[in-house]
Amino acid sequence: MPPSIAIAALLLGALALETRRSASALRVQQAFASPNRTNNFAVDPVSRTVYLAAVNAVYQLNGTLAVEAEERTGPVEDNLLCHAPQLPQAPCEHPKSLTDNHNKLLKLDREQGVVLVCGSVYQGFCELRKMGNISEIAVEFPHQGEKTVFPSMLNVAANHPNASTVGLIFKSHGGSTRLLVGATYTGAGTQFFPKNHSKEDLRFENTPEIAIRSLNVKDLSRLFTYDINPSEDNVFKIKQDVKTKNKLNFVHAFMLKTYSYIAFNNDAKMGHKESQPNSVLARICLDTENPRKPSGPESRKLTESYIQMPLQCGSSGNIYNRLLSVYPAEIRAADGRSAEPYLFAVFSKADRKSALCAFKFGDVDEEIRQGRRSCSNSPSSDVQVLDSVIQGSGAACVQKGKLVLQPDQLDCGAAHLQHPLALRRPLRAVPLVEYTGLSSVAVDNVHNHTVVFLGTSSGRLRKLTLRPDMTVAHQWTLKLPAGEAVHHIMTFDPNDSNFLYVMTSHHMLRVRVADCDQWRSCGDCLGAGDAHCGWCTLENRCTIQKECAQGLQARSWVGMGEGLKQCLTMTLTPPEISITADIKNVGILINGSVADLVGSRVECEYGPGVSTAVTVHLGYGPAQIQTCPLLPREDYRPIPPGTDHLSVSVAIKVNGTSVVSGSFVIYDCERTGAIHPKTPCVSCLSTKWKCYWDPDNHLCVSSKNESNTNLLENAVSCPSLVASEVPPSPSQMAQDFTLSLRNVQEVRQAPCSHAAALGLGPALEVYNCAVGSSDCSQCRGREDKGHLCGWCENSCRPRDRLSRGPPLFYQISPLSGPLEGGTLLTVHGRNLGWRSEVVTVSIGDVPCLPICEDETFESQRGEKRFPPRGPRVINPNALSSLTQVPKLLSLEPTKGPRAGGTVVVIRGQNLDIGSQVGVRVGANGTLECAITDKTEETIECTMPAALQAHGDSVTVCVEFENLPCQSEERSAVYTYEKNPTVSFIHPKKSYLSGGRTITVTGRGFDLVQSVTMEVLEIGEKRCAVVSSSTITCPSPASSQSQQTSVQFFLNGLLYTGDRPFAYDSEEEEGEPHKGRFLLEYVEDPQFFTASKEKLIKHHPGEPLTLIINKGPSDLELVPEEYSVMIGSHPCNISFHNDQLFHCTISGLLGPNEGELPVTVQVGNFRHTIAKVQLGGSELAIVVSIVVCCVLLLLCTVALVVYCTKSRRAERYWQKTLLQMEEMESQIRDEIRKGFAELQTDMTDLTKELNRSQGIPFLEYKQFVTRTFFPKMCSDYERSLVQPAYKNDGLGPRALPETHPLLQDWKATDATRPNVEEGITLFSTLLNNKHFLVTFVHALEQQKDFAVRDRCSLASLLTIALHGKLEYYTSIMKDLLVDLIDASASKNPKLMLRRTESVVEKMLTNWMSICMYSYLKETVGEPFFLLLCAIRQQINKGSIDAITGKARYTLNEEWLLRENIEAKPQNMSVSFQGCGMDSLPVRVMNTDTVCQVKEKILEAFYKNLPFSQWPRAEDVDLEWFDSGSNSKLLQDLDNSSVMEDGRKKLNTVFHYQIPEGASLAMSMKDKRDNTLGRVKDLDTEKYVHLVLPHDDLMENKRSHRQSHRKKVLPEIYLTRLLSTKGTLQKFLDDLFQAILSIPPERPPLAIKYFFDFLEEQADKRGITDPDTLHIWKTNSLPLRFWVNILKNPQFVFDIDKTDHMDACLSVIAQAFIDACSVSDLQLGKDSPTNKLLYAKEIPEYKKRVQCYYQQIQDMAPLSEQEMNAHLAEESRKHRNEFNTNLALTEIYKYAKRYRHQVVTALESNPTARRTQLHHKFEQVIALVEDNIYECCSEA
Repeated sequence: MPPSIAIAALLLGALALETRRSASALRVQQAFASPNRTNNFAVDPVSRTVYLAAVNAVYQLNGTLAVEAEERTGPVEDNLLCHAPQLPQAPCEHPKSLTDNHNKLLKLDREQGVVLVCGSVYQGFCELRKMGNISEIAVEFPHQGEKTVFPSMLNVAANHPNASTVGLIFKSHGGSTRLLVGATYTGAGTQFFPKNHSKEDLRFENTPEIAIRSLNVKDLSRLFTYDINPSEDNVFKIKQDVKTKNKLNFVHAFMLKTYSYIAFNNDAKMGHKESQPNSVLARICLDTENPRKPSGPESRKLTESYIQMPLQCGSSGNIYNRLLSVYPAEIRAADGRSAEPYLFAVFSKADRKSALCAFKFGDVDEEIRQGRRSCSNSPSSDVQVLDSVIQGSGAACVQKGKLVLQPDQLDCGAAHLQHPLALRRPLRAVPLVEYTGLSSVAVDNVHNHTVVFLGTSSGRLRKLTLRPDMTVAHQWTLKLPAGEAVHHIMTFDPNDSNFLYVMTSHHMLRVRVADCDQWRSCGDCLGAGDAHCGWCTLENRCTIQKECAQGLQARSWVGMGEGLKQCLTMTLTPPEISITADIKNVGILINGSVADLVGSRVECEYGPGVSTAVTVHLGYGPAQIQTCPLLPREDYRPIPPGTDHLSVSVAIKVNGTSVVSGSFVIYDCERTGAIHPKTPCVSCLSTKWKCYWDPDNHLCVSSKNESNTNLLENAVSCPSLVASEVPPSPSQMAQDFTLSLRNVQEVRQAPCSHAAALGLGPALEVYNCAVGSSDCSQCRGREDKGHLCGWCENSCRPRDRLSRGPPLFYQISPLSGPLEGGTLLTVHGRNLGWRSEVVTVSIGDVPCLPICEDETFESQRGEKRFPPRGPRVINPNALSSLTQVPKLLSLEPTKGPRAGGTVVVIRGQNLDIGSQVGVRVGANGTLECAITDKTEETIECTMPAALQAHGDSVTVCVEFENLPCQSEERSAVYTYEKNPTVSFIHPKKSYLSGGRTITVTGRGFDLVQSVTMEVLEIGEKRCAVVSSSTITCPSPASSQSQQTSVQFFLNGLLYTGDRPFAYDSEEEEGEPHKGRFLLEYVEDPQFFTASKEKLIKHHPGEPLTLIINKGPSDLELVPEEYSVMIGSHPCNISFHNDQLFHCTISGLLGPNEGELPVTVQVGNFRHTIAKVQLGGSELAIVVSIVVCCVLLLLCTVALVVYCTKSRRAERYWQKTLLQMEEMESQIRDEIRKGFAELQTDMTDLTKELNRSQGIPFLEYKQFVTRTFFPKMCSDYERSLVQPAYKNDGLGPRALPETHPLLQDWKATDATRPNVEEGITLFSTLLNNKHFLVTFVHALEQQKDFAVRDRCSLASLLTIALHGKLEYYTSIMKDLLVDLIDASASKNPKLMLRRTESVVEKMLTNWMSICMYSYLKETVGEPFFLLLCAIRQQINKGSIDAITGKARYTLNEEWLLRENIEAKPQNMSVSFQGCGMDSLPVRVMNTDTVCQVKEKILEAFYKNLPFSQWPRAEDVDLEWFDSGSNSKLLQDLDNSSVMEDGRKKLNTVFHYQIPEGASLAMSMKDKRDNTLGRVKDLDTEKYVHLVLPHDDLMENKRSHRQSHRKKVLPEIYLTRLLSTKGTLQKFLDDLFQAILSIPPERPPLAIKYFFDFLEEQADKRGITDPDTLHIWKTNSLPLRFWVNILKNPQFVFDIDKTDHMDACLSVIAQAFIDACSVSDLQLGKDSPTNKLLYAKEIPEYKKRVQCYYQQIQDMAPLSEQEMNAHLAEESRKHRNEFNTNLALTEIYKYAKRYRHQVVTALESNPTARRTQLHHKFEQVIALVEDNIYECCSEA
């Protein structure tokens, strides 16, 4: 016998024993044990042969899993970097070694008779072996001498043990066999590829992830080649540069209808959020049908039909994001008529939790059709083209008008779109079940019931029966051998679905899906809920339908769905038969599901071998009536003596098998009357069968007859004696009594012995006093029984005089009890009374109810019985102190966890009295506190667990004698609080010696009395509670390094954490327990001295410092864990890092101590690293003292000389330094204060900021018009701006400007009809590249074509060609090439420096279009925050309303160079008509009324765009003082004061408005234009804070004393630093956003344009890196970003003040300097605007260079990819601009330079050849004298 067969036999025997122990619905039928790890298996549907592939071996097994053949496939000599040796032209230079061969693919091709076996060696080489004998090769490939062999023919499967491979074999419509393979990429850059060999990857660089290969063994030259020519159409290959983003891990491939499905995971997404699904289902159409067209291609293209969609199992927050196993199955509805295909899939997530989900294939089909329909007709974000795939042709998802796709095109793709597609929206499903460790799934539809089999990673097989709503109805579990994980593929036996093939890591199992014979009755069988099992009615056993001989016959097999009512039962008629009746047959009605019995042998069986033939009357309904002949009376067994009937069992046998049984009764009425001879009449007439009483013959008969009509039928009519009471009679005495009769005729005399015929008479009791009475008490006690006895002369006699002795007491216990009573008091003695009623027991004056037991009287509710202890007489007077009062004084502790276990101590008085003491918990005393110790003053008990999960305070009461506690003196309050929780432990590593302090962190530890830490398999230690959140535990010692887990016992109870609700109570093996924490044991730490010396010499009396090095360890020890001892002296640790620590001895070591060991202790680990030797020479000490004295003297002399010479300079320096420190301190305080204030403001701002609504972004069309036509600088642009206002209750609101280019173009009535035709023709000309380039060059050559005209033309061209950005880009590139050619001959560094040509403005517009999305989504938020920060910082200080100068600014020219004392004030402001409550507004007391209005408007309208704000001059502001008087606040009124000949504006300080004042704002009824804007006032007449031209006015002010102290103005330049420091963070965030590349949105346009510049530089031999740097800087940072930084109103709807513009100019200058290649030469005379950021410029330059390098390192962008990106941008903003108006404006330039354009066209050969100049003349002729003038009118 081969070893594998012997192993299987032993295993099967063990499994049979194991499975019989439990009532499981599963059973392992056969098993095969593999010595190596299994990989794959396949089952032949015809021969039932099982092919099993394992590591280095393949097996051929028969149906019982016995080995038929086997073949070794490894190990072999191989190297991952070598081609397969079957490739003759590719020798390998790398060393080879023995490598295990892991099977990657095992598939059967029965038509060709081969088994496909692919392994991991030889780059995934495949073999074709014979199905009849797998040990033989079927086809030699490649054939010997074959020279045309390519690596792609050999590299089929994945070449790594852990890489996945799936495949399937199918037949094409042409009859050729094909192989679909999906294999994980294992090349360079993956975890599977050898390190440091990225240049030598010979694997999969040209091998696709998915491919369809030829498998026709008759055409060996094309075997394993890509089947379709060209082969690229039949492969799915991911681009090399994005393979890291597409790590496909294949799960399974299967066929359904004409589709193949591939399920896989994209492991590149595993690092994302857990809520991201990364499971994918892909579908490919296979040509298994006839071709679509006779002239069509030979096969469908994989790239044309490939489409994939994500699968999501679970909802948000609980998504199982990794696919483990799939199984397609058809699920029938409950009616069994309709069937729908489902895909069942097992998913998992990071914590080993897993779930089963089901997806409808109908939903998959509908999603695919909708995706292709959307891609062709209405492109959306729900479907995308897989741009990561190399193959495919045609455009991306673009609108094809009203194109109607045929059903075949919707399912399998269309010719116009041959890219692989991907649906972005996942197909979602709700988990059907959730378990831990699921690994595989198989599904079967059994008798219209869905049965699911689930394998687990812990070696279990679950069987689930699902209801129609997909909920679990029943489940069973089978434990598989050795607890091995189940492979993700399970297969039913193709010939018998009642068997399931299951593969584990080392076993192949054939599992019987149902074990029906364990149920013995029909009820048990159907009630078990197993869909496979049913009741075989004609065989009377529980079987699967296939094993029932007539199971396919109607009503012969009852399944679970038919219900228990279909179980067979029988009813017999009549059910009772008299033994004297003349009945020959009995009728039998069989209920339930009965098969048609026609032709069957049916019998009635009365016993073994005794049967009669049955006559069947009805046999075609749910019930059957049969007649069964009765046996002769003599054949029945006799009626047993003493009974009146006999039960006869009857069984219906069909073909010799008993199918249903019952019984009938044969009775004998004569025996009925004789059973009870004293009451024969009543007994006869009271039986359940019909009998009659014959009073004449005194007989019980079974029937009436005509001769005897005097029969009784009712028991009430029977003669009987009337019951009467007769007193007891003493023995040896005669007594007469009287009897009364009923239903009896007159009887004069009858003997008493005849009374039996009339029934039982009264009972007579005769007693003897002398028997049973040993003393007087017992004798007198018989009086209760009516015995008249008395005691005399030590004997009991009838009616004698009573006599008894005195009572004697032997023992009384207990001796104390509570006042409430209830104590079980036991008294032992003699003569204690003859009965309890005559005995009186009292304790003092309190009576005690006695209970008599022998000679012992006990109190009521007595339960214990103490035996007598001998005749010891006690004095009854000693019972005077039996009752005491117990009292409870305290309860400690008064709170504890809900889990219980808390030991409480109850203190009090007399706590041990009475016979029973208990401690009850709860209002009703439902719980008991288990007493562990009890004394007179204390009781210790352990608290139980709370009944409710949210229990609060409960009553703890000491209960005596089981009496309810009613006294408050015996109760206390105890509070149940939340159970303690353990969050984590630290550190998580311990050394082997143990003793390391493990800190346990959590909460609720103040409720813990005792803690024990148990380290599994090592030991346990007691812990200490440090605080309510901290517990410290010493780790026990371990013998070896290992990783184990720790669990805690809190108050003696195991801490299990918050265990979640599980679906079943059965715990999976290997499942991590809650409440356990990982702890790793590592080697003990190593210590040694700095020089590793073992002996250290030290002089006594000197301080000693040791440097102790630590060996390499990851224990992360802290200084508190070290303890260093030198002898018995502690050495204090003074310094510590990861490599060493210093320790210093605190006391002086004496010379007599000799050698002292240096011992380092960490926990329980102690190690002596060296010894200190004490001793030394006295001469050395003397010399040291002398040298020190000399050095000290020299130092003193030098110090005196130095101090003498520098005293004067020192004083001056100290004074100067003090001034500088004061100034620096002021600046530092100012910066810190400003930064803190602004951070607070900005924090509030960012909290309120909504990314999508809070930032007032302009729409794209407004952004374009403002960028293309900045500041409306030309007359044309000014004419296009049409400001619009609308009035409402809050006054006029300026709406966003409406540009005519954004409106629809309408021709006026005066326009001729041919104008539109001419404009259309002109548009066609502009879309001709030759015309447009010639047109632009012709206009630029004209001297009167100014720069303004060039910019205008470029912007109009951009608008006109916005719908075709790819064409626009090509025009721009051609013009740029011409510009580069012109600049290269002069100074190439000056190119693109300014915007002086049409193409330069076109480049600006192109950058604006391409960067808009990046600007809005990435840079917009930090830019907006910087603007808010600048505004907040400026408003924080004083601002001169007339000059605009402020205390805080970045621009020196706008700095307020005086010390204006300003204080902030808070005011409560209401705005009438605004619909908002009053708001607090912070203003400065130096603010003018207009400035206060602006701050109020900002507070009320901060969430609206600025264009919707009222203006300050349109509102009134009133102040209500304490007397409710109102005052209208104005900048100028009669109270305004004069200063230096100028009228000073009114401020908050001027009006003396107090803190917290109430203000009211309202809209003006009429706009008052008398004052206008404050900043427009004449500075010669008005003043706010400072006079203009301070320098000129100084002489005028010198004669008077100003209240402001005049200082050097330059001293205030430090305020620039303050503002800069405050804004620095926001500026850094902005620059970081600009100069970074987000991975989710790389700047494609920048990469494309920079590559274009580099290409042009290479073509012209420009190698200077500075030149390329300047070109890039001029095209992006200076052309786009600086423009945006200076003009935020291009992006946001905000108010850009002049002061903010000045600050942005400084920031923009810093950005410009950062992009420059030249170094800044700055000095003290340099402008402050450049000096301000001089320190940061070098760092910014590094960022710019790094940014350029990152752009250069990005993957190159093809023209196709860029055109797709540009087309998407055009599509997003389609029809937003009036292109006809733009064309009309361009036509104006064409008409203006008509002759020059015609001349240029005629001189261009290409244009002349295509007659462009004639077409241009035609446009002029059509539009001449009828130009659309709507712009000028606007």
